[in-house]
Amino acid sequence: MRKVKILTPEEAALLINDGDTVATSGFVSCACPETLSKAVEKRFVETGHPKDVTLFYAAGQGWRGTPGSGGDHFAHEGMVKRVVGGHWDRAPGLGALALENKIEAYNLPQGVITHMYRDIAAHNLGTITHVGLYTFADPRNGGGKLNDCTKEDLVKLIEIEGQERLLYKTFPIDVVLLRASYCDERGNCTVHREVGPLDVTAMAQACKNSGGKVIVQVEKIVAAGSLDPKLVKIPGIYVDAVVIGTEEDNMQCIGVPYDGSAAGEYTIPLDSIPTIPLNQRKVVARRAAMELPNDAIVNLGTGMPEQISNVAAEEGIADKMTLTVEAGPIGGIPLAGPQFGACSNAEAILEHNVQFDFYQGGGLDIAFLGLAETAPNGDLNVSKFGTRLAGCGGFIDITQNAKKVCYCGTFTAKGLKVKVGDGKIEIVQEGEKKKFVKEVEHITFSGIYANKVHQPVLYITERAVFELRPEGVTLIEIAPGIDLQTQILDQMEFVPQIAYQEDGTIKLMDERIFRDEPMGLAND
Repeated sequence: MRKVKILTPEEAALLINDGDTVATSGFVSCACPETLSKAVEKRFVETGHPKDVTLFYAAGQGWRGTPGSGGDHFAHEGMVKRVVGGHWDRAPGLGALALENKIEAYNLPQGVITHMYRDIAAHNLGTITHVGLYTFADPRNGGGKLNDCTKEDLVKLIEIEGQERLLYKTFPIDVVLLRASYCDERGNCTVHREVGPLDVTAMAQACKNSGGKVIVQVEKIVAAGSLDPKLVKIPGIYVDAVVIGTEEDNMQCIGVPYDGSAAGEYTIPLDSIPTIPLNQRKVVARRAAMELPNDAIVNLGTGMPEQISNVAAEEGIADKMTLTVEAGPIGGIPLAGPQFGACSNAEAILEHNVQFDFYQGGGLDIAFLGLAETAPNGDLNVSKFGTRLAGCGGFIDITQNAKKVCYCGTFTAKGLKVKVGDGKIEIVQEGEKKKFVKEVEHITFSGIYANKVHQPVLYITERAVFELRPEGVTLIEIAPGIDLQTQILDQMEFVPQIAYQEDGTIKLMDERIFRDEPMGLAND
């Protein structure tokens, strides 16, 4: 019987050569191969090798609450020469190297990268898709390059059957570092204790078919033939070596022990979702909830959009929608913080790349994402702000393809204070930073493309609601108690289009939003 090679972390780190392209698995802090990444980092710190590595990953990996985790194990000058990633915010050390022009740096849509793994495995020239057109990933807007020292074009604009598409060029993967649960003596690996299969199958195939080395971190080795073959996501024929991770590094998410409800092992009784206080965040979430169609398939972004589920529960309409997470879960209750990417009591947990197949094809009825820099033509930036490099993650894949998009956030940032009640809102202290600007720094969402494909788009704030129309961002609602000139127009860097009613007034936001009692949405 062929037996899998079991190595120490130090021995596994020696399998990476200078100049190799290394791909790592994980979704934020879930299912990261920390034991392997730590060993590679330790080797570099002690010996200066491996150097000039290209790091390739889809979802951002790491947790800011645990500095130096995830992708930041590679955040050493000289260790990496190039990083191609879907999200950067969880690895601030890598981001700093990019902003300081010390490494070549690319940010590509997360869903596209998950599909690039499959195209690398199939030896296709690249991933051809509409995703990213007119955004910063489009070669006409930089092609995903993040700094001046990044020169090579990884994205090409092409035309097929009279339609514009982007070609994301594929490249061989020399080493892949994966995380799994159990491994049998023949190298067959399950991921049944993780939050989902993510991209481990496609990544292993991509590396194996590139002639590379597949290294897997696992919890334990079990006897050959003792694993349910339906649970095996990394067949032993792909695996070159296995490392048994430490108990700490095998936590389901960084710093978070195993939760069977997030792995689909069992369901748990959920306490009633707490009622959130009536403030600017709840005002936005309430107005956004009014956009929910019946039986909607939904994606909620992190931050303010997460509170829409609280509002839906309070209004008794939580069963009228199915929440999904780009990592793969469908249904259930999305988890936050270091468990972001997981769901308690999910109805199904798909592969990361398969979830993006559905998203990119327009499967989402509606998506609620955060509101940041917004331009007159509807462009939105959530990926790069001066010295802060966040990256797009799955934002482009989701927002460019959902049947409807609602951006949710406060009208201004940094210091905003409001008073809400009695059917109106009062601005107590204005935020220092304006969000509606003349031009965004990075085009993460293209208003031009949205208009071109006739996609409905709303920008929902605590004091006003805007709609994207062919003529640009248009004010369609104003909150009771708000002055149009001083509290909206004067707080914008541009004058929006304004949709006046027949009587010359602007439609008021529903007063129920601003009262500290249920709105009765279930009866609407």
